[in-house]
Amino acid sequence: MGSYLIRRLLRTVLVMLGISLVVFVFVRSIPGDPAVAMLGERATPEAAAALREQLGLNKPWFFNPANPMDAQYPRYMGALLQGDLGSGIKSNIPVWDDLKARFPATAELSVAALLFALLVGMPAGILAALRRNSVWDNLATTISLVGVSMPVFWLGLLLSYFFAVKLGWLPPSARLGSEVNLEPLTGFYVLDGLLRGQPAAAWDALRHLILPAIALGSIPLAIIARITRSSMLDVLGQDYVRTARAKGLTGRAVTFKHALRNALLPVVTVIGLQAGALLGGAVLTETIFSWPGIGSWVYDAISQRDYPIIQGGVIFAALIVSLANLIVDLSYAALDPRIQYS
Repeated sequence: MGSYLIRRLLRTVLVMLGISLVVFVFVRSIPGDPAVAMLGERATPEAAAALREQLGLNKPWFFNPANPMDAQYPRYMGALLQGDLGSGIKSNIPVWDDLKARFPATAELSVAALLFALLVGMPAGILAALRRNSVWDNLATTISLVGVSMPVFWLGLLLSYFFAVKLGWLPPSARLGSEVNLEPLTGFYVLDGLLRGQPAAAWDALRHLILPAIALGSIPLAIIARITRSSMLDVLGQDYVRTARAKGLTGRAVTFKHALRNALLPVVTVIGLQAGALLGGAVLTETIFSWPGIGSWVYDAISQRDYPIIQGGVIFAALIVSLANLIVDLSYAALDPRIQYS
């Protein structure tokens, strides 16, 4: 296990280096000039040139004949290897500080969306497998197909229109109402409200969380339901399940003790991949619901050509996904003792 973990960590480092190169090239291929974006359309060429020189944007990308290390990518990698993601071009705030401030919002939304997907998707998949070709199976399959097919931005707009604008049941945006005064403790506002002894603030934060969590969790829910159904159907047809039934075990014991545990490997894979993707920032959902997380932050940076924020956000998201994949791989050995890493 130890040697496998070391190999995976080294592989993750190589992946992150490759991603840093791809992101560096990509963000500089975005049309537009960051200096002009900062100064405005009325900026003079002289002022734009001076700002480019101040930010180092006038230097070569990869190689400077006069000084090989005095190029944009070597300087960027030198700072990155020291844990320095740079500072926002427009805000001049360190990218790492912004990440720490915004990640709790993204994490809270991601956890809520994943819980929604698990609490609805797994039971739906299990029920569809146990009642194969029944009305329940057809209903679960149809809902799964709709959930996968419907764009997140469209579902978010529909939810916001019907439940916030039309019915007025839930707030349409933000994390807290303007009248609520809550001092953050963990950055998870629902939890902070409970820890601070402010149940009204916790309830308000939960109400603001419902619509974006449903919108963001719709696709993971559909995928989890489909994978759970497929995996359960495969396991329920195995000899050891038929033997357990023949020995007189109850349907609940056969389903949850024998079938479900052995059907969890592909489900855990999907859950881990979805968790990593959600924690990396949900651009569309956060933008629609004005959620101050990593996704909306990176989206705004793209429109402003803010290179350090785009690079830092993408690298952080890639690191989260890589670590989620590693955790999923390691969890296989705990779920199935037959799997051994060496």
